Amino acid sequence: MSELSKDKILHALSHVEDPDLKKDLVTLGMIEKLEFGPEEISFDLVLTTPACPMKDMLVQACKNAIRVMVDPNIPVRIYATSRVQQQEENEHYLKGVKHIIAVGSGKGGVGKSTVAASLALNLASMGAKVGLLDADIYGPSVPTLFGVHEAPEMREVEGKNLMVPLERQGIKLLSIGFLTAPGQAVVWRGPMVSSALKQLLQDVDWGDLDYLIVDLPPGTGDVQISLAQSAPLSGVVIVTTPQEMALADARRAIDMFQLPGIAKPILGIVENMSYFTPDDAPDKRYYLFGQGGGKQLAEAHQVPLLAEIPMNPEVMRQADTGLLHADDATQSAYRVAAQELARALSIQQYSQSKN
Repeated sequence: MSELSKDKILHALSHVEDPDLKKDLVTLGMIEKLEFGPEEISFDLVLTTPACPMKDMLVQACKNAIRVMVDPNIPVRIYATSRVQQQEENEHYLKGVKHIIAVGSGKGGVGKSTVAASLALNLASMGAKVGLLDADIYGPSVPTLFGVHEAPEMREVEGKNLMVPLERQGIKLLSIGFLTAPGQAVVWRGPMVSSALKQLLQDVDWGDLDYLIVDLPPGTGDVQISLAQSAPLSGVVIVTTPQEMALADARRAIDMFQLPGIAKPILGIVENMSYFTPDDAPDKRYYLFGQGGGKQLAEAHQVPLLAEIPMNPEVMRQADTGLLHADDATQSAYRVAAQELARALSIQQYSQSKN
């Protein structure tokens, strides 16, 4: 066995590159708590997100580098952890919330709320601390999606009375639907809507969160403008279906988030209802609303296509009955979307830190 040293081990690990950030793990500061001896090498691999889709690949690459450049026989124990970096602007807006991510669409009926809820579910299932704010004042969906209809409690925090989000499946939830009777119409003009959004964001004890997902109403109205102008959004996810009508409205939503005074990064596109696969013909795909629209939209705006999500009657049933669950087989495409969202956010944040 060759002589072990910290420098030798780090030199080996410096040959492992994060494929997204294009730097080696040592330079990125991802290697921590390195310990070594003749019986074992161990260290923490600190990733930028618990939803890192490259985690297993990076762990194996580290082991291979040590076997090749240090010792082929010594056991290597790697603890893959994560540390989501704080969006600087959030430090003074929502203390403890590292990233605020809006999920929007140009039109209704594209499954935006189901996508937002599923992103939150899957990020939480991968170890992230997640909140979900239902900002659709006129048509809140979170009460139905999670089967929750109780009012939040109040708590005094630093001399302020704050709402306490409800918790389901590891997610902190808040919706205007928790504060109104089921089915009650909310008939408010624009200024009242903007005020309500501000309260739902700031008059709440969110605690420590890696990601706060905000489910926007469809369109390009008061809520979208108020949120973009007042909150330090890390970025926006746009949900569309493949059909041209939905794509045209999605383009308008993207255009709105690129206007001066509103401009926020577009983290990616989710194409929902991409295709249908019958249970009795699992190898077939029927593109009921067209094909490739989400990909073309993403390419035109030079943003990632996070996922193409198929139509699935079981997802619709679970959404209607409050039974969405990240461990269900129907969530596989949403899990990909959550991983790709976390990746896009990490890349964006690293790029901003270098500017």
